[in-house]
Amino acid sequence: MNCQEYTVAQWLQTWYDLYAKQNIRESPRLQYSYFINHLVIPQIGEIPLSQLTGLRLQILYQDLRINGRVHSQKRASSGLSPKTVRSVHMLLHAALEQAVRAGIIAKNPTMECKPPKLDRKEMKVIQPEQIGDYLQAAAERNVLPLFFLELTTGLRRGELLALLWSDLDPQNRSVSVTKSVSRLNGKLVVSQPKTQHSIRTLIVPQQAVDLLIQEHSLHPNNPYLFPSPTTGTMYSPETVARIHKRILRDAGLEDCRFHDLRHTFATVALQNGVDIKTLSGMLSHYSSGFTLDTYTHVTRKMQEEAAEKMGQFMEMKL
Repeated sequence: MNCQEYTVAQWLQTWYDLYAKQNIRESPRLQYSYFINHLVIPQIGEIPLSQLTGLRLQILYQDLRINGRVHSQKRASSGLSPKTVRSVHMLLHAALEQAVRAGIIAKNPTMECKPPKLDRKEMKVIQPEQIGDYLQAAAERNVLPLFFLELTTGLRRGELLALLWSDLDPQNRSVSVTKSVSRLNGKLVVSQPKTQHSIRTLIVPQQAVDLLIQEHSLHPNNPYLFPSPTTGTMYSPETVARIHKRILRDAGLEDCRFHDLRHTFATVALQNGVDIKTLSGMLSHYSSGFTLDTYTHVTRKMQEEAAEKMGQFMEMKL
């Protein structure tokens, strides 16, 4: 095939097969395939690659924001989230950048685009004095081990639900995080965590170990650490999110996302003296700087308290 004969659809499939497929995990691989075949190709697949412009891509992004779920047949109304549209943009950027390197097109049209800005969701945390009420409500719903482990490790939801009994080392009080579960195209898919840095071993409190051993004794032949009482397999992320909402309601607490339990762990850890580098490793952040930026509200208060203590100390020396 002559370089100039590629359509957008033909190049995206070539790029996916030759450059992307073998270099990414199963979860993003399925996502890439879905974006290409259901969101991009139906709209711009027939356009010759050499004639694709930034303006046409910008129109695509806008349409996905407004009508994306109609195109993907997920829902009868509403568009895709800014995060999803940005993910489509990043995929197209990578594919078209490879086309530039291969000499197929002269420039990358995604450079002329402005993908939608991400919605910054407000971080909410359960206050330290409320955690006891939250855990009591979890115990009454017979899910205390799962939520206790979350609040003492800050695991991502997919990492937490993919844990097996074999991932727990009771003697060393550690949990190995090597996989994550997510829902793609309606199916639960288990894959490696989002980055290589996310594969880690965490030391957990003895109370967590005791709760996990007790939990396993209720289903000793089940390989999952937290099997669903309904299916016997792992909980789905959506089910655990619903249970979290019910626990909040039972405890009389303000509504927040399951992901905010991760923020709660980090906030409480910082407030109780865990250093930022250790916390960053536990959360599998790519850098301590990212952790500092994420929890500025906590570290600012800690700096103020440190300055006050130093001021009191120096005042005694005058």
